[in-house]
Amino acid sequence: MRQYTLALGVLSAAVLTACGGGDGTPGPTLDTTLARGSLVANPPNLVPIPQADGTAVTKLDPVVFKAMLEAGQPGITQVTGVPKCAITTYYMKYGTVGGANEATDATGAIMVPSGTDPACAGPRPVVLYAHGTTVEKSFNMANLRDNAESSLVAAMYAAQGFIVVAPNYAGYDVSSLPYTPYLNAEQSANDMVDSLRAARKAFATIGASDSGKLVIAGYSQGGHVAMATQRAMQTTYASEFKVTALAGMSGPYALGLLGDTVFSGAPNAGGTVFIPLITTSWQKSYGGLYSSPSDIYEAKYATGIETLMPGPLTLTGLFTSGKLPQTALFAKDSLPGPATPAFAAFFGDGNLVKTSFRNAYLADMQANPCGANPADPLNCTPASPFRKDGLKNDLRNYVPNVPVMMCGGNGDPTVFFASTQATAGFFLAKGYPAAGLTVLDVDSAPTSAADPFAAAKVGFAQAKAGVIAAATAAGQNPAVAVAGAYHATLVPPFCNAAARGFFQQVLAR
Repeated sequence: MRQYTLALGVLSAAVLTACGGGDGTPGPTLDTTLARGSLVANPPNLVPIPQADGTAVTKLDPVVFKAMLEAGQPGITQVTGVPKCAITTYYMKYGTVGGANEATDATGAIMVPSGTDPACAGPRPVVLYAHGTTVEKSFNMANLRDNAESSLVAAMYAAQGFIVVAPNYAGYDVSSLPYTPYLNAEQSANDMVDSLRAARKAFATIGASDSGKLVIAGYSQGGHVAMATQRAMQTTYASEFKVTALAGMSGPYALGLLGDTVFSGAPNAGGTVFIPLITTSWQKSYGGLYSSPSDIYEAKYATGIETLMPGPLTLTGLFTSGKLPQTALFAKDSLPGPATPAFAAFFGDGNLVKTSFRNAYLADMQANPCGANPADPLNCTPASPFRKDGLKNDLRNYVPNVPVMMCGGNGDPTVFFASTQATAGFFLAKGYPAAGLTVLDVDSAPTSAADPFAAAKVGFAQAKAGVIAAATAAGQNPAVAVAGAYHATLVPPFCNAAARGFFQQVLAR
């Protein structure tokens, strides 16, 4: 797993989530007039998985997969479980839409379990999985060998008997869309819907026997995407889809709250990457956010920032090339300053966001405050286009009609746990039954010997202790090491394991 040193520590290559990577295998140019949900090739392409001896397999045996997982991260199968099923992975291409509802194309993965274990045979449930943020256009969830998030998803779900459908999102891989509609709730849901439509067209030809049970999961950016998708399937697509359960993990669901928090003086780790992704997405989707990127960004970064991500550069490449600063989101003399000393690194020389833009944002916050009523947090009228778009994509505007798990860690410096807490509080305030909502903080002590998530909490504590021990042995700052590993490395395995257990429990009812 590649990691990069920042001023506050180490942040994984994917920034918001478990690190990713793509094999960059070129595919055919897609016809952007494709109907939504159409599948370009049926059956989709079978994906060979390279092995250490130079050979490749098209069906990943459980024993081989276990060895591959352990070689990459010793001990990981104690969290994921030992693989039960063989996995066959397919790479699909499908039609969808962009942020302005323009016709485009996207790609994704279908992982099909098989084997003699009862968990692998017969009709299987489908997990529609939404991945986290990556800056590299080549990102490909069909690449189990080199994509750590894909490998984790395969181990957690496909190897335990779930059919997995995992889109790469429009704008990634060979998609012809010249940007990605990042944190655009409506488009993200449409993309997920279209990927599942396309995958279902292939199921019969690739031996995927669908039980009719559909669960949705996603981590980080993908947590927001997953919840937006469940909302759309409950409303816009209610006649087409029936969701069994939702698991959102470390997601920025409460976007309005998070935006106000960042601009008030408590930026999140990775903010110099997230804000350009957001502003390009919302400008391309809705317009009116700026006349030029220079309205928001300092001159040294403004030119080319709209086409910077997703692109060919890795996260470290973005920083070392000077395309983005590592941590300096705001100028060192921008006021108010850091909310606490912990946020000081986000204020400095070579900052990304102009003080004039931040001042305008803060003035709008003061004139048009939001979130005063936790039960009605979006009942406000901001004038700032950025804040308006934040509210447009804030998911505290509906109540799910399925069992929901929300998992994360209270010390997450990248997607603050306050997003989970505020969204869960909103659901309960709007009448969502407490018995249907599971909120898990993996960075907490077991409540009792009967705590159903004791294993996840204890496992997380042990993993965190391991990071501290390694940093101490290397003469590094343990707190910095934990902060760097927290969101991208420490939380994902334990939240995904808990989500799988949650799904299995709901499916068994």
